[in-house]
Amino acid sequence: MERCVHVPLEGRAYDVVIGPGLLAQAGERIMPLLRRPKVAVLTDETVAALHLEELRAGLAYAGIEMEALALPPGESTKAWPQFTRAVEWLLEMRVERNDVVVAFGGGVIGDLAGFAASVLRRGVRFVQIPTSLLAQVDSSVGGKTGINAPQGKNLIGAFHQPSLVLADTEVLGTLTPRDFLAGYGEVAKYGLLGDAEFFAWLEEKGPALAAGDMEARVEAVARSVQMKADIVVRDETEQGDRALLNLGHTFCHALEAATGYGDRLLHGEGVAIGCALAFELSSQLGLCSQEDPSRVRAHLKAMGMKCDLSDIEGELPSAEALLDLMGQDKKVVDGQLRFILARGIGEAFVTADVPKPIVLQILKEALDQR
Repeated sequence: MERCVHVPLEGRAYDVVIGPGLLAQAGERIMPLLRRPKVAVLTDETVAALHLEELRAGLAYAGIEMEALALPPGESTKAWPQFTRAVEWLLEMRVERNDVVVAFGGGVIGDLAGFAASVLRRGVRFVQIPTSLLAQVDSSVGGKTGINAPQGKNLIGAFHQPSLVLADTEVLGTLTPRDFLAGYGEVAKYGLLGDAEFFAWLEEKGPALAAGDMEARVEAVARSVQMKADIVVRDETEQGDRALLNLGHTFCHALEAATGYGDRLLHGEGVAIGCALAFELSSQLGLCSQEDPSRVRAHLKAMGMKCDLSDIEGELPSAEALLDLMGQDKKVVDGQLRFILARGIGEAFVTADVPKPIVLQILKEALDQR
C-alpha cells in the first residue's frame, strides 16, 4: 500500500513516503541522512501526547537518540516568540550543521521548524513527519517555510526543502473529524486546480476516505503530493505556475485575518470557502459554466464541510474591509491582486486582471446570505 513520490529538484531531490506504519520505521528511514545517531525534534503538545513515544521507539529501533521540544498547539505558535524559543533550544541542544532537525506535527510545526532549520547555522537539513492531512498533502512538501507577522500570514520565511518527508497515514486516525475535513479542503483543491478526473474520484471516494478507508487515504495523499511535486519542480520559488497552488487562498487569507487566525476558521476550511468563491467569481466573469460553482459546493457540503461565508460563526467585517485585507496578501504584485481563477474544474490559471467591483459584489452577495 505504501507509495513514494520523488521530488527531483536538482541537488536537493528528496522522497515523500506515504503509507501506514511509518513512525515505527522512522529510524531506518532517517538513519542514512545522519552523520551521528541523534536528532532534535520540534513538535507540539497535542502531537507529543499522542505520538511522541511511538516516534521515539521507531528512532531507538535504529539506535537513534532523540531530544524533543513541544510547543503550544495552534496557529498563534507560528510567530516570533515560539520561533525564537525553538531556535535557541536547537542551539542549546548543540545541533550542528551536519545534523538533522525533525518537524513532527501539522502545518504550523512544519513551517516553523523548517524555517528554524533554514536559519540555524545558515541552514541545516530537516525531515518532515507531517501528522495532519493538511500537512501531508500540502505544507510538508515543496520547501515553503515561515512564520506569521501581525501584518499577515507567512510574510517571514524562506524556501528550504526537506531532505525526506514521512507521511504516516495511520496517524490521521487520531485527528478530530473537523481537522481531518479541514485538510480535505486542500485535497479537493488539487482536483479543482489541475485534475478533473481526481475531483470526480473524490466525489465518489470522499465519504469512504473520511470514514477511514486506508487505501483511499493513501491514494488521495499520494495524488495530491504528486501534483504538488510536479508544480514545485517547474517553479520552486513561485514565479509562475506554483501560484496555482494558491487556488482559494486570496479569499482564505482575508477570512483568516478577519477571524483572527483562530479556531473560528481553520486554514483548510478557509481554503474550501475560498475555492467556492473563486469558482463563483470565475462563473460571474464568464470563464466557467454556472454548474461548476454548484458542483464544488455540492461536494464540499456532501463531505460536511464549510463552503460559504454563512458557515463561519460570529461577525465578519464588511465586503470593503475584506477586500482591503486581500490587499495585504503576499500574492499582491505591483499593488495588483492576483487571483487564481478557473475555466472549469481542473483548469485553473493565474491572473491579475480582475475588476475589484466584481470581487466586491461577490463578497457582498456572500455576506448577504449570512
